Amino acid sequence: MIEEGRPLFVQIAEGVEDSIIDGSLAEQAQAPSTNELAAFYRINPATAAKGIAMLTDKGVLLKRRGIGMFVADGARELLLAERRAAFAERYLDPLLAEARKLGLGPDDLGRLLTERATTDLTEGTPT
Repeated sequence: MIEEGRPLFVQIAEGVEDSIIDGSLAEQAQAPSTNELAAFYRINPATAAKGIAMLTDKGVLLKRRGIGMFVADGARELLLAERRAAFAERYLDPLLAEARKLGLGPDDLGRLLTERATTDLTEGTPT
């Protein structure tokens, strides 16, 4: 899971976020501790703590003194909104810019998207 070239603490935070988004870590559930994350990924606990701190700063995790970190109410929706915005910025904005250059309108894009979504990309056959 660890990727070269990206800060480990960011990858740790994204891993916890992924668990919240996919539902394997529910709202109000206890999050893994920094020591558990450090042992699992074989990293320094301070690095894991930095990733957890990022999530705390965003309001995704809440600290319950003496008990641990817990997923905040509304964390999943917060993360989904954040990732949707990042998706639009990273993928849709460049797509729309290129579509404008090619003279493609919304109907053309919708048709292309539908065609691609209904094609099995591994075999090149319609599904």
